[in-house]
Amino acid sequence: MQNRRATFALSAAWLLFWSMMVLTAVQDALRDGEHAVWKPILWESSSAVVATVLMVLQRRHTRRYDHLMAAPLRWAGVQLLWAPVYWLAFVPLAFGIRHAVYALAGQSYEHEAWPQVFLYEDIKITVFFGLFVLIQFGLLSYRALLEERLRAAQANTLLRQAQLQQLTQQMQPHFLFNALNTISSLMHTDVARADATLMQLADVLRATLDHSGQQQAPLATELRLLRGYAHLMSERFEDRVGITWDIDESLLGCQVPLMSMQPLLENVFKHTVEQRRQPTAIAISAQREGGHLLLRIADDSGRLAASSSGAARSGIGLRNLRERLKVLHGGAGSLQLLQLEPAGVCAEVRLPCAC
Repeated sequence: MQNRRATFALSAAWLLFWSMMVLTAVQDALRDGEHAVWKPILWESSSAVVATVLMVLQRRHTRRYDHLMAAPLRWAGVQLLWAPVYWLAFVPLAFGIRHAVYALAGQSYEHEAWPQVFLYEDIKITVFFGLFVLIQFGLLSYRALLEERLRAAQANTLLRQAQLQQLTQQMQPHFLFNALNTISSLMHTDVARADATLMQLADVLRATLDHSGQQQAPLATELRLLRGYAHLMSERFEDRVGITWDIDESLLGCQVPLMSMQPLLENVFKHTVEQRRQPTAIAISAQREGGHLLLRIADDSGRLAASSSGAARSGIGLRNLRERLKVLHGGAGSLQLLQLEPAGVCAEVRLPCAC
């Protein structure tokens, strides 16, 4: 597409240039008393046709050296090899056309002696040749810059995809380890519940496999995975946790990083529920705030380490999520851990929302 645009722009500029040359020649001829307008049109048109043919031939035979653009002097040297072709071919071809047309009109084309004609016309075509080479160099350099930017963007996209794939795959075994650990502890107390929980795990894994290879999924899918994990952990910590859900149904189609909420809920169980015997209330919400989607998981009992701004809670899950948000959204996505008063911690993920 860029090549076509560049070719079209160059062709339009070339046509405009020669149109102006023809108009100027016509005006000069009329001023000098020449009423046969076809003559100045013929003079400039013959020059335009021959110059165009020579330049097309030059481009066709020198494009194989475009790789030398990184070494401009070598590239220019290749182009200069065509200068003698212009000097030797332009005058015979252009003036041959003029003589032929004049002969068809029953007239004779008069001009200066051939040495003077060659000298004047070769100087003029040399100027045109130099301008053409400079314009060609500018266009090729610009195209090379665009191609380099495109390659860099493609490489960056591939890198981002590889990073996201690695991070997503890292989360899956981590999630599986915690779920199996829950089932293992249940097997010692209630085999029936352990079996039911195992079936719940199978459903969660099936949903995960359905989106294997994806870095993002609709919020509805993410909540399905999160509810499955919440059920697994609630079975393990029976009577010690209560979970409430506040979800804006209009946001269920919004894209979110796959398995982005699970590590936040896991942190609550690991750093709050496991550390105390009293019941812990957990609130999970998905709401719109301006142009952002806010995902929050808050508990009523946790504490952030004041000296480390929550460093104690910055395990593999949160580090992983922060990296994924950075790769996916740059500065538009964020994760914050907020201390609530009188007690409790709120994990808040802020994402761009186009729903």
